[in-house]
Amino acid sequence: MARRQARAAGGGRWLPWLGFALLPLAVPPTAAPPGGCPSACYCVATPELVQCRYERLEEPPRDLPLAVHNLSISGSNLSVLHRSAFASRPLPDLRLLRLRHDNVQTVEDMALQGLPALRTLDLSHNPLVSVAAGAFAGAPALRTLQLNQALLAAPLEEQLALALRNLSLRRLELAGNALRALPAALLPAGLEELDLHNNSLQRLTAAELRSLEAPGLRGLRVTLGTNPLSCDCALRPFLAWLRAEARVPDARSLRCAGPPALRGAALLRLRPEGLACGSAEGGEPGRLETASYVFFGIVLALIGIVFLMVLYLNRRGIKRWLHNLREACRDQMEGYHYRYEQDADPRRTSTVGTPGL
Repeated sequence: MARRQARAAGGGRWLPWLGFALLPLAVPPTAAPPGGCPSACYCVATPELVQCRYERLEEPPRDLPLAVHNLSISGSNLSVLHRSAFASRPLPDLRLLRLRHDNVQTVEDMALQGLPALRTLDLSHNPLVSVAAGAFAGAPALRTLQLNQALLAAPLEEQLALALRNLSLRRLELAGNALRALPAALLPAGLEELDLHNNSLQRLTAAELRSLEAPGLRGLRVTLGTNPLSCDCALRPFLAWLRAEARVPDARSLRCAGPPALRGAALLRLRPEGLACGSAEGGEPGRLETASYVFFGIVLALIGIVFLMVLYLNRRGIKRWLHNLREACRDQMEGYHYRYEQDADPRRTSTVGTPGL
């Protein structure tokens, strides 16, 4: 009996400590104190770098530390960046905002209000379908915009052109967007770097090259790697520009994707006179040659049709003519046959051989 009482007394001493240990599980988490890490994120090294990953956030966290410089949110569901999404708690020192793989579809006007020092915005790998004209107006210091694989869901060139017109961008990344032409409308004056690698560009046309010579774009450097360049005669203006201008940092790595005879060849090693214009490459001479063959075939078909119509309309005369021709041939053959029989008659031969009889 004494042992049982001792055990009960010993166990009772541990109950307060057990209650303190289970207290955090019983009390719901509260907002982080000012200057600390948000409950849905974690800080790396210092509160200046905050990362929020795969937390299924539907809006940016509001309890961010004021001293944060870099904020990265990925794997969430920020389908709409609402107006003043960061204005409730401004972040005066935030310089980099990375929103990758967050299902961002719409960016409303003044969505970046409250971020006066923001210099780099990364919206890559989001299915953007709508960008308001004043989407970036709340970030006057924005210099780098990354939209890699973000323009595949809808054509946004006109919307982005309006959104970028009042910015002083220095770098624009548009990699992996299946672009087939240079997005000239998205190139604000003063742009220094344009990343177009891994798109669907076959060449830069003469008109696109002239747009790069605009007064505010003469110092623009363009990255073009991993594009399916077509090395036919239409590439000659781009090849000449590529050799004359040192504005493509990855020029030595550019390779031909077609035609098969030049697949994998380095562009800078090609000769302009060696770039053929066949119908398979779609060059202008190839199209003219194809058109000439089609026209020649149509002419031959018309001649054939006219000939058949003439035969059909004169079928009776042709039949009569063939009958007369056959009769004439028959008469001629009968004449030959008669002469042959006369010459082969032995009586006529003996008479001719004895003239005195």
